[in-house]
Amino acid sequence: MQNQFGFVLKVFILSAGLSVLIKYVFPSLYIPATATNALIMVFLPTVLMMGILLWRFQRQQN
Repeated sequence: MQNQFGFVLKVFILSAGLSVLIKYVFPSLYIPATATNALIMVFLPTVLMMGILLWRFQRQQN
């Protein structure tokens, strides 16, 4: 039970930190609204996850 509580607490803290970054830090960054930036923001999470999963798959094969 303690292990689950620790995991939930870590996820909560990470989520709160990300929320603070999005609310207070990211608006001060100047990112122009272009089609290229929109495509990067849309596809970057998918490409990163694909890379991580491919890396893990290759590690399991060895």
